[in-house]
Amino acid sequence: MLDQTTPCLALPLLQPGQAQKELYHNEALALLDLIVPGTVRAIAAVPPATPQPGDAWIVGDGASGAWAGQERNLAGWTGGGWRFIAPREGLALWLSEPGLPARYRAGAWRSGAGAALGAARPTIAAPSGGATIDVEARATLAAVIAALTALGIIAT
Repeated sequence: MLDQTTPCLALPLLQPGQAQKELYHNEALALLDLIVPGTVRAIAAVPPATPQPGDAWIVGDGASGAWAGQERNLAGWTGGGWRFIAPREGLALWLSEPGLPARYRAGAWRSGAGAALGAARPTIAAPSGGATIDVEARATLAAVIAALTALGIIAT
């Protein structure tokens, strides 16, 4: 038995003796056209009212309308309507509207600097105790820890 789709992106494969092969070929090209640029507009749960061909989004949780049941997939608008692509572990995209990277990891999308750098590192405890207490140094360290946490570089 021949495979029906490619293993990574589930692109439709042509089969021997298949009628209307151009439909399957064109579908594969439409899906490639959505994912290869590596850019989506944003993460959203509601389809836009007036999408343009080639626009793509990451479908957020609680999706509705034409996106219902497609959470975490990529949704792209084509001349033939919505196309959806299931992400694979490690897929990295650029969110153009917030201007941030996003990466699919462990079944969820993460965005921001932490998405580009990899998995969040363990939490760093704020300094306490010690023989000499330097209030300014502690305040600075606390600010650095807060900034790294906000970027998703370290866990909360």
